[in-house]
Amino acid sequence: MEHGKTTTIRMILGILKKDEGEISWNGKTVSRENVNFGYLPEERGIYPKTKIYDQLIYFAKLKGMKKEEADKEIKKWAEKLKVEEYLQMPAEKLSKGNQQKVQFITAILHEPELIVLDEPFSGLDPVNTENLKEVILELVKSGKYIIMSSHQMSSIEEFCTEVLILNRGKTVLKGNLKEIKNSYPANRIDLSTQENAENCIKELGLEIKNSKNNEYEIKINNEEEGHKLFNLLAEKHIKVLKFEIKKPSLNDIFIEKVGE
Repeated sequence: MEHGKTTTIRMILGILKKDEGEISWNGKTVSRENVNFGYLPEERGIYPKTKIYDQLIYFAKLKGMKKEEADKEIKKWAEKLKVEEYLQMPAEKLSKGNQQKVQFITAILHEPELIVLDEPFSGLDPVNTENLKEVILELVKSGKYIIMSSHQMSSIEEFCTEVLILNRGKTVLKGNLKEIKNSYPANRIDLSTQENAENCIKELGLEIKNSKNNEYEIKINNEEEGHKLFNLLAEKHIKVLKFEIKKPSLNDIFIEKVGE
């Protein structure tokens, strides 16, 4: 999702009124009464002066949880997301990344069946990103249905099975990610060799897009060119450490669809 993604999410969750069309989940109109959902908005919003634990209890009660149950869930998620040491601190004392993880806990505390994450990784450092990724993958494995909005195509590729790309509110691409990628011909090779392989690549008239330390990204027009290169490397006794024929990345596809 790109332009219009936050608006779309707000309409799905009934925060904004839609002009037309139907939005349903398992045959029911999406509303707080019908669907148990969790939402992490793009605009982060926790109370700066209030203790983290008190805020989490407050949000849990709003979702209809009993205090004992909420307490157990808060401790479980705080440990998983490595924020247990901050529970008795006011939010303003936490780094932005930890505040974000706390807000993520408010979205999943009440065991929602539908989880909507708007730019969940923006503003997170690599360690916190990895931590949050692990938790999201765990939620997917446990059967939760997750809608994730991001303009980082690598995140979408890592997590999503179905994609929808919006450009200025219009759908430019949608469907199963694997099927979409399979519909494109292979366009590059990632090659890593023990010794320099430049002569072999040039002998076949292939274009090197990037190269460093005998690692090459090579442009190809079809898989056949890749097989020819592999055979030539074997003929010349060049030791291949990695050889991967690749389809366009989602980033490549996105640029092609939205670039103009």
